[in-house]
Amino acid sequence: MMKLAKGYFGRRKNVWTVAKNAVERGWQFAYRDRKQKKRNFRALWIQRINAGVREHGLSYSQFMGLLKGAGITLNRKVLADLAMNHPGAFKAIVDKVK
Repeated sequence: MMKLAKGYFGRRKNVWTVAKNAVERGWQFAYRDRKQKKRNFRALWIQRINAGVREHGLSYSQFMGLLKGAGITLNRKVLADLAMNHPGAFKAIVDKVK
């Protein structure tokens, strides 16, 4: 437990009880945030897609519905990357969906 508390500040690194509590609390945050990381990235991708689609006169929900109707199976991560880094390719997808 003391090896795991290496690098902590103050009594957290050299007093057993405080170090044990700090490490266990760190494990709780690590477990929780592995789940939250996925949520945060999905929210970021949705915001980026929405911003890219609004330039072409659609909303995010309209675009995703049309995308599914057109049978295009690109995930949000790829769509967000196209919207940010390859606007020409993203515009082609939007035009095909319309």
